[in-house]
This record gives sequence, structure tokens and C-alpha cells, in this order.
Amino acid sequence: LCVPPAVSPSQAMQQVLDNLMGLPGTPGAADLDLIFLRGIMESPIVRSLAKAHERLEETKLEAVRGDNVELVQEILRDLGQLAGQDSAAAELAGILREPHFQGCAAQGVPFRVERGELVIARILHGGMVAQQGLLHVGDVIREVNGREVGSDPRALQDTLRHASGSVVLKILPSYQEPHPVFVKCHFDYDPGTDSLIPCKEAGLKFMAGDLLQIVNQDDPNWWQACHVEGGSAGLVPSQLLEEKRKAFVKRDGEVTPGTGALCGSLSGKRKKRMMYLTTKNAEFDRHELLIYEEVARMPPFRRKTLVLIGAQGVGRRSLKNKLIMADQARYGTTIPYTSRKPKESEKDGHGYRFVSRGEMEADIKAGRYLEHGEYEGNLYGTKIDSIRAVVEAGKMCILDVNPQAVKVLRTAEFVPYVVFIEAPGPETLRAMNRAALESGVATKQLTEADARRTVEESSRIQRGYGHYFDLSLTNDDLERTFSRLREAMDSLRAQPQWVPVSWVY
Repeated sequence: LCVPPAVSPSQAMQQVLDNLMGLPGTPGAADLDLIFLRGIMESPIVRSLAKAHERLEETKLEAVRGDNVELVQEILRDLGQLAGQDSAAAELAGILREPHFQGCAAQGVPFRVERGELVIARILHGGMVAQQGLLHVGDVIREVNGREVGSDPRALQDTLRHASGSVVLKILPSYQEPHPVFVKCHFDYDPGTDSLIPCKEAGLKFMAGDLLQIVNQDDPNWWQACHVEGGSAGLVPSQLLEEKRKAFVKRDGEVTPGTGALCGSLSGKRKKRMMYLTTKNAEFDRHELLIYEEVARMPPFRRKTLVLIGAQGVGRRSLKNKLIMADQARYGTTIPYTSRKPKESEKDGHGYRFVSRGEMEADIKAGRYLEHGEYEGNLYGTKIDSIRAVVEAGKMCILDVNPQAVKVLRTAEFVPYVVFIEAPGPETLRAMNRAALESGVATKQLTEADARRTVEESSRIQRGYGHYFDLSLTNDDLERTFSRLREAMDSLRAQPQWVPVSWVY
């Protein structure tokens, strides 16, 4: 298309449309493309954009007068004669008398009156006050050169107008230091292997479990942080960037190079759509994105619950019983509920709480159980109220529960201290089992396959729930592990603790 020179974009568009009208049927021009182009050119949106472009290109108007303060005063004098007769004139006069408008007209600092005090409403960007950085929005002006200004903006303006030499302002600053942000890292990071970081030398290396202080979050992708133990600050990936990096998956129907050009081929795997079910929550927990967790430093305090996590057969129950026997005034535990009928030698509240199956099912449906299961046709479970009863008695409630239950307990109500009892190697497990058999503590011999399964289960728990652990202990010797556990419990009373910020605020 050859478009002759035009005076305006609208005329140029009209000339293009006139030329398009004669193009259909011309060799080399696709009919559908020309119809599509004509439709775009004729659309009201494109025409409106062209008109807006014309208006923006017009010669900009310049102010006739530069004395805007005097001009406002003249307008106010003229409006004073009309304000009593015309409501619009009265409204305009009121606007022009507002401190905000008066301040803008003088290119100064507009004020507002709040609770009988003069507060800086706005600071014009690029002005002298903004460049000095001495005043901030929200600051309260109390005195000018030792003279109280009260709540009258005009009195302040008069004082400033008649001041000579230096001006001393007494202000009540509104600016506050930003609240320090501390996070616990849930992944390892090495800037040397990160291809996205703008400068590898400026990166900060850390490991999962490290505590960082975030000193700057202005950049949406890269935060500035330092280790709480000290050291210089460096760049770390932001929550948003790391979530995008870890959550990246291929789109449905996307194929990899070399697999053919057919989109959505029948050989490709479909993504499984699942709805969150509490009975399947372990599956969802394994795919939970864990980046940073904001934490706060607290003085020593008593935790309400001690949660022992670990694979079956690593000695959690033995450690729990030893702790309770060592200090019954300090530690306690829950009594499990069951729907089975009591034996002749059993009493309610001694070993078990016996309830009907219907009552237990109703409580499970109402969410009153921390965890529950069925064995040989009978229901067993731990009721949340039984945990509260131990805590209200002034004791630390010790629980050996499934890892999924930690998510429910990890609240400000229960403030748990979570200890992972890690399984030793298979050979150590079997040696401990043989010693337990000889002493009569255990009755079942642990096979090599059983020991291997225990170690594998322990590794799975650590991978899936390690971000919840406050302490990890490898139980290769029961007495030594018990001693280390008691030391950790005693240290809670003497050392500051880092806890999730949701427990504090």
C-alpha cells in the first residue's frame, strides 16, 4: 500500500481504508487477510485511539500567568460576591480555601488537620522538601522557631512567611523503622549454580533450616538478606521467584523435542485432577511448596506439647514413657479412645476411654479427633480435647502421632516442639532388636526386610515433613537418645526460641 502524506492520523486511516476498498481480487492479496485488516481499521476502538493520538500531538497549552497564588486569591475575591447566591460558587470557594489546594498552589507542603494537630498531607516529588528528606508524610508540626502553631494552617503559613534566616521546626515524626523480617529456609540455595541470579558474587548461600534476616524486599525477584548469626548481606531468591521455579510444570499437551509434532497425542500422560480429601492428605503434603517461613525470636518459654515423629519401631513410645516416668509433674500424655468393648479386667480411663462406635464416628465427622484409625473392626483415636486437658493441668503433653497430625497441632494453641526420631542403619536396628528380645522388652524378632522398610519409611518422613522438625535425633542407643532429648527439653527454659510468626501476632 502506498499512502500519500496526510494531515492527521484520522485522514491517514481514511486513505488506507479507501485503498483497501479496491484491493479485493488483486493478485497476491489474500481475501481473508484484507477483510480482517479492513475490520480492524473500521473498528471504533482503533478510530478512538487515532483520535486520542491526534489530541496528544496537539500543541500543549502554556500558562498565561505564573503567579498562581495571587490568581487563586483573585478568584476567591470574585467568588465571595457570588457565594451567597450560587451553590456552585460557594463549593468552588471552599475547595480553593482548603489547605491541600493552598499548599499545591504555592508548591509547598500541604497540611491536614487530624485530632487538632497539623499533619503533613503530601510532599511534592522533586521539590526542595523532598530532596532534603527531613520531613515525611504524616509528620506532625508542633512548633516553628519555638512558637506553637496549633491546628490552624493559616497561622503556620503566616509564621513561615514572616520568618527570616533559618527556620527550626519541631515535629513529631511519623516515620518508623521497618519491622525486621526473619525467615526459616526450607530449601538449600547456592548462588554459584543459579543461572537466574544477576550477580553470582552477590548471592548468599544457605541451607535448609538456616535463619535469615530479610533486609530489603523492594525487588520482586531478589531479596537482600543476611544470616542471623552475622555476616554481610547478599541476594536470595524471593518467595515469588522460587515458587515459580519450583512449581513450573509443562502445560497440558506440551510435547518435548523429538517426540513428534502432534499436540496432545494419545501416548502422552494426562494430568490427574484430584480434590483435597482429608483421608488423602498425605499425598498432598508431599507436593506442598515450602520456600520460606516467617519466624520470630521469643524469650525462653514452656512449650505446651512435645510431638515425637518417626517410623514405626524406632522407639518413640519408649522415649515417651521414659520421659513421663522421669518427671510426672512436668509431663503427661493422652488416653486414647476406642469403640471396642472393654475387657473384664479393663476400666474406663485406665489405658483407654471406651465409647460407642456411633458416638466416635460422630466426633470424627465433627473434627474432634487429631487422628484415628480402625483395627480389627474397632475404631481407635486421639481426641483433641484430651490434649487440652493435659495442657490445662499444667503439664507438657507428649504425643507420638503420625506426621500428618503435626499440621493440625502446629498452632498458637498447642505450640508444639517437634522431635524427629530418626532410624539408624538396618544393622543397628537389628542389633537393638536382639538386645530388646534378650531383656524381654520386645517379643517380635526384626527381620532384615523389616529393618530395611523402617529405614526407608524414616527417610520418607524426613523428606516430606522435615520442615516441621525442631530437632532430629538418631536413635542408635535408647539411653543416649533419652539423655539428649531431656537436655533439649531443659534448654527450652533457658534459651531463646525461633517460632512461626503466626504464634506471636
